[in-house]
Amino acid sequence: MPTLLKRRYSILLSDELAERFERVARRRNGAKSAIIEEALDRRLHPELYPLIDEAVLRRFDQQSKEINSLKRDLAVATEMVSLFVRYYLTVTPPLAASEHQAARTLGKERFQIFLAQIGRRVASDRRLASDALESIAVNDPDLFAVAVDDAPAKARPASTANPESPADKPNGHASAGPASEKRDG
Repeated sequence: MPTLLKRRYSILLSDELAERFERVARRRNGAKSAIIEEALDRRLHPELYPLIDEAVLRRFDQQSKEINSLKRDLAVATEMVSLFVRYYLTVTPPLAASEHQAARTLGKERFQIFLAQIGRRVASDRRLASDALESIAVNDPDLFAVAVDDAPAKARPASTANPESPADKPNGHASAGPASEKRDG
């Protein structure tokens, strides 16, 4: 078998690249020439190493799917918050001036509890929306058959179109009038 002749080259590397090169060479038992030869071969003959490009494309595809999932989740969260705010502003009556300070104090306390609950949920990696949707799917699958908000006002049940009882309200207050009159679009 013929012996391959090898040529000697002298190269200069930046300090950072030289340190990385030395670390890799140590892990490969000092095979510096083999590392350089492999890198040059990959650079000069990329068609011989298609798996690298395919791996990068697979990774980009995976990241694209993850970004699309994040976009969807963000859109859902935005809509949930928007609907909640619209509902809250529709059903919450204004406070008398004498009740403002007590309401601020209570609001601060509730906000601290709210932040603590968010912290626990994020730390546990459990999501309340997912838990609620799973519970609904198991216990009341017909709940989403007709969206109350999407139905015409005349077709809504009386308890939704014009709540009478303060117990029907999340904050325990009765509204000043029919919720359908206060809706904005």
